[in-house]
Amino acid sequence: MKLQKLTPNMIVNDVKESVEFYVEILGFKLNMAVPENNEIVENDLREDETYSYAMISRDEVSIMFVKKDVFEEDHLFLKDSVIGASVSFYIDVDDVNEIYISVKDRAEIVIDLRTAWYGMQEFYIRDCNGYILGFAEKK
Repeated sequence: MKLQKLTPNMIVNDVKESVEFYVEILGFKLNMAVPENNEIVENDLREDETYSYAMISRDEVSIMFVKKDVFEEDHLFLKDSVIGASVSFYIDVDDVNEIYISVKDRAEIVIDLRTAWYGMQEFYIRDCNGYILGFAEKK
């Protein structure tokens, strides 16, 4: 048995806002979005639309966003979950300095660029939903 891929499914209040944050600040691209109360897949966000789901990617990293109320309908056992949760996402990169420079004035830095005791040069940001994203490079 081989595990193929892990794609976080992040609960958010506003799918469009989340996609825009990751696209504009972190350089992801939109793969697909599903309008609220609709079972169609779109490849672009429309100004006048609210979305239930979206998938974004950059290089080998993919993330799904699902609107909180829709997620709770699909997963009753997670009803009333806190957005942001007690999880952080650690992303290995090949040039942490380049990413740091590109986001440092556009996102909330929660841990500034540093070299950790375990040899990774890393920094952490908080996204527009409160999720913590770490970016790291082996030095």
